[in-house]
Amino acid sequence: MADGEGDPGVFTATALPGDPRLLPTVTNAFLGTRVFRDILHAAGVYSGAAGDTHRADVPSPLGLRMAAPGARSPAQSFALNTWTGTFSHTIQSPGYTATQQLYAHHSLVHLMASSVTIRRLDGSTHPVTVQLQSLFVPQSQDLHLSSGPDFQGAHYIYGQTLVPEVEGGPRPTVHMLWTPIPQSLTLGEEERERCWQFLTAVAGSEEEAKRSYSAGLSLAAAGSLHRSHVRAWAALRRGCSVELDGPLALRQALHGCLYYLLSAIPPRDSPGVPFHGISPGGLSNGTRGEDYWGHVFWDQDTWMFPNILLLHPGAARAILQYRIRTLEGARRNAREQGYEGAKFPWESAATGREVCPEEIYGAQEIHITGDVLMAFEQYYCTTQDLKLFQEDGGWELVEAVAWYWCSRMVWSEEEQLYHIRGVMPPDEYHSQVDNSAYTNAVAQRSLNFAAVLARDLLLPAPEEWEDRARKIKVPFDEDRKYHPEYDGYSPGEPVKQADVVLLGFPLMHPMSAEVRRNDLEMYEPVTDPAGPAMTWSMFALGWLELKELQRAWSQLEKCFSNITEPFKVWVENSDGSGAVNFLTGMGGFLQVILFGFTGFRITRSGLLFDPTFPDGITKLKLSSISYLGNRLEVTITREEIRMEVTEASWDPPASPLEAVLESGQRFPLGEG
Repeated sequence: MADGEGDPGVFTATALPGDPRLLPTVTNAFLGTRVFRDILHAAGVYSGAAGDTHRADVPSPLGLRMAAPGARSPAQSFALNTWTGTFSHTIQSPGYTATQQLYAHHSLVHLMASSVTIRRLDGSTHPVTVQLQSLFVPQSQDLHLSSGPDFQGAHYIYGQTLVPEVEGGPRPTVHMLWTPIPQSLTLGEEERERCWQFLTAVAGSEEEAKRSYSAGLSLAAAGSLHRSHVRAWAALRRGCSVELDGPLALRQALHGCLYYLLSAIPPRDSPGVPFHGISPGGLSNGTRGEDYWGHVFWDQDTWMFPNILLLHPGAARAILQYRIRTLEGARRNAREQGYEGAKFPWESAATGREVCPEEIYGAQEIHITGDVLMAFEQYYCTTQDLKLFQEDGGWELVEAVAWYWCSRMVWSEEEQLYHIRGVMPPDEYHSQVDNSAYTNAVAQRSLNFAAVLARDLLLPAPEEWEDRARKIKVPFDEDRKYHPEYDGYSPGEPVKQADVVLLGFPLMHPMSAEVRRNDLEMYEPVTDPAGPAMTWSMFALGWLELKELQRAWSQLEKCFSNITEPFKVWVENSDGSGAVNFLTGMGGFLQVILFGFTGFRITRSGLLFDPTFPDGITKLKLSSISYLGNRLEVTITREEIRMEVTEASWDPPASPLEAVLESGQRFPLGEG
């Protein structure tokens, strides 16, 4: 295993993986590409109608590859440094080294940059030449591109996507400026070292593209372009720091997950830039036929969001604003299916309309609507951000979801309970079932939250919401003391992925430890071992809850078969199929660390904690957990748990915190 000479945050290799899908990605909130690839993607820029809508391929000048002419297979190395957010390729020849760096600038989000540095290692004076191989052609299958005049030495193209997502809808425009790429670079006779910078700026307007390119040029001229990126990235990493004392493979997996997931979120200082959601394979992937076309699923709200919320609530808010912005599309989805309120699409792109190419999922996998609302509830409990709900559209979304669930239920005279019929649960091996335990439990939670929030906002809460929440059927087998997945489920039937086990976490559906254990015992042996990567995380979390540490570790270990070498890129399924750079699996894995090892549970009354570690892990330090306007440093060892408030916001003022032990002892937590 490549271990970056012991640094768990640097992944090194002397050869690249044979499958180009497993190359690392460099991404920020607006731009993303895979290294050595001739296309990049821009956030929110989709082309194609409805089920064909996919991330529009933007030609990338940065898919460069260095080569040493005439050298017989010089020594090469490749590295992904998760501390600096930078990929590098180094050629080591007798007498010189050539190093190429590639990064998506973390504060100038419309800018990507590559540099090549040639440095002499001896006293020779002959010229040194390095070739640049590039597949770049300034045209795209998804954009109608035209050339414009050069700007500050950069070439310029611009154009619109070819086909709107909905008839008559907008066709996003892309403007791109880039430094022309020569075929080779030469270090002159008298030069010891030289660095060449290649910039690419992509934006929705000519003005923004030019502004970003100019800013990049100025920083490059001052020798501080890469340093300014590293500074912004390092600040994000510090603010979301998670450190673990344990096996190297676990620490490497942790740093890989943090790198890829944090690359996908907006920077702290970009409130004016709308965020376009996170797809399972991230912004670097999602061309037609790849990684679900770059669509946004429950993967964002259920699997990635809880981690982002604890570490970076501002980015969590941006994710919720994406859902608020697509609320009108969700209302149309509900109307078209004959229901009230808003039904979020199984697959979402720019408008909130259903863009899943297969009708069955959009029609039946309706738990997505409750998953979206659970993210809103977790955010509300963690931040008490009333502005999001009172002024920024959050309440309208919550209310619309509540009315959707009311209209989607039917009353069963026989059982004297409400039923939700004809659905596909998270377990996609079953469809057209009645009363999916997960779907009904998440609907119940939606309705209860809507009623609580209405009271907090001093708004009238229809009695119907809580009445239906009380009377909805969540299947339960009284004899076996477990939750059948749906009406008529037979024990032993194969299941695709984590489904009923999600009742325990994240839903925290009320149940005894005996029932929680029975659910885990019932579904663990029948869950498809080739199913998607996030599944085993939820079994691990369940066993940690029950203090079954060996069983938890054996489930967590299954995740490692989805992590590819050498750059820790996750694949959706352990056979390599499905989405690649699978952020969903990474999100589940991070939840084991942030919620499983700590025992954190977000509730209306507080942030509960009950730490437990499998063998081999001795310490966990979370430097910046956000809760009610406070930033907490939490350090957990086998002997003790330490909590310190390192920062408390002034506007709005942070809520005072205290730690309450089971014994009833209370410890006020003031700043410092």
